[in-house]
Amino acid sequence: MTHPTAGFQRELFALTERDDLEMLAVEAFRGSAKSTIMTMSLPIWAVLGRPGKKFVLLLSQTQRQSRQHFMNVRRELEGNSLLRRDLGPFQAEDDEWGSALSLPKYGARITFASAEQSIRGIRHGPHRPDLIVADDVEDVQSARTKDGRDKIARWFTGEVVPCGSESTTVVVVGNLVHEDGLLARLQEQIKKRPEGREFRRYPLLDGRGRCLWKSRFRTKSDIERLRARVGDEVAWQREYLLRIIADEEQVIQRDWIQYYDQLPPREAGFMFAVTAIDLAISESRRADYTAMVSAVVFKNGKGGRRIYVLPHPINRRMSFPTSIDCAKTVSEGIIFGRRSELVVEDVAFQAAYVQDLKRQGYHVAPYSVRGRDKRTRLALTSVHVQNGAVLFPRHGCKSLLNQVVYFGVEKHDDLSDAFSMCVDYSMTRKYKTFMYVPLGTRRKLRL
Repeated sequence: MTHPTAGFQRELFALTERDDLEMLAVEAFRGSAKSTIMTMSLPIWAVLGRPGKKFVLLLSQTQRQSRQHFMNVRRELEGNSLLRRDLGPFQAEDDEWGSALSLPKYGARITFASAEQSIRGIRHGPHRPDLIVADDVEDVQSARTKDGRDKIARWFTGEVVPCGSESTTVVVVGNLVHEDGLLARLQEQIKKRPEGREFRRYPLLDGRGRCLWKSRFRTKSDIERLRARVGDEVAWQREYLLRIIADEEQVIQRDWIQYYDQLPPREAGFMFAVTAIDLAISESRRADYTAMVSAVVFKNGKGGRRIYVLPHPINRRMSFPTSIDCAKTVSEGIIFGRRSELVVEDVAFQAAYVQDLKRQGYHVAPYSVRGRDKRTRLALTSVHVQNGAVLFPRHGCKSLLNQVVYFGVEKHDDLSDAFSMCVDYSMTRKYKTFMYVPLGTRRKLRL
């Protein structure tokens, strides 16, 4: 112990001692001692102390990290005379899942494994893991793309949680690596069902700029020295203040996004509805996705427009006939009793798609990219996003927002491209009052 224990660390100790928790998720700043508490102290106490755990499973992102945690616990057992006297003999060994420490006096075992290996069916005699600690199982690189984040989430929900039993306690600790990372997803889940689950977040400085570990960082100068040692503002904000800030290449920043809770009434200036389609006619696992982003457009002041992006955009692989049916369904389902206008990129292979929809009485507008690449098209929407002319629903657009905010990083950009078309068309389309056409008719709109 090099510094007096901070209040938030005592809170972490208290959380580990609660018998009613089935899951604890902790997001804390780098160097907060969260790993010391959760990955070294907790497993030892869980076996030796009141919980009387029989099988503790510690998980890391890589085997190298797993080995490091194993050596930390082993050194503590070997070098701490009080623990050695109380615990009695122990054995270090390797098994099919990784390194392990066997404590015969208690019939207990602590196993160290990584996200790189399967832990299906893991057992210690008759015991499933009754305490699981996942420490830094993802990093900035693995969480850069949605595929990477989905992979670690599937591993956690498909292998980690099921390998325990009804009485197992799951502890997840780490740092903020992405707004859609594992800890962020767990936070959302815990908000929806908090019974028996806790999420705690500990930035170095709270919202008022007060330091959480005053006995270590006594003055503002101590904080500034640490900040200077980190050297990179993006890393400082992410690792210590638990904030994601934009890098220089980001087209649209997260703090530009503005939301609406409900659509205005039709009489408030409704103009038209639109669905932009980024087409990918293939069901291959390696193919792009077909994306359909819908919005309703209202008048806003003197000649201005406000675009309300609708929730739950379409984004999946589909065949040509399926995409036709999907476009028709989306067009028919728009609110205010009017079909949405369909906007499709004007390229040769999509001509049959446009003609087929037109033949069936749907208004389809070809969209010309005019030689602009996807980044340029998204950049043209940024001013409308920043000034609040484009509003997003508070729920139901997470995938779209991730592609828009992290354009160039996310593996897929289909939703982002459809969004760019949707906004550009909505802002530039010439609007005149036209005859109302009931749903289900084959008459074309008079524009």
